[in-house]
Amino acid sequence: MEAAEFCKIAVAALEDRKAEDIKVIDIREISPIADFFIIANGTNQNQIQAMRDAADEALYRAGLPVKQVEGNQNSTWILMDYGDVIIHIFSKEDRLFYDLERVWRDGKEIDVKEL
Repeated sequence: MEAAEFCKIAVAALEDRKAEDIKVIDIREISPIADFFIIANGTNQNQIQAMRDAADEALYRAGLPVKQVEGNQNSTWILMDYGDVIIHIFSKEDRLFYDLERVWRDGKEIDVKEL
């Protein structure tokens, strides 16, 4: 399965947990660290954890185990590294503060339905 397929699976899991403002950024042309970033935010700690758990379970079932996770149940930014796909789950405040979309603006924001 390609990284784009794993993105679709992860986005569906995040949508299922009512993630807000999900963005997929294609960084293949600008960085060797991954193919895609998925960025989303939740409204509270419980939702952020549910988003993390749902994405992790969906990708694991699809055959893509997580390589590393940064952040815990008290974190307002969780980074989940799956190799070619990296998921960032934020609180709304931290997402605005760190503004990864601006940092990675040279990447191409894509509609997951087009993958």
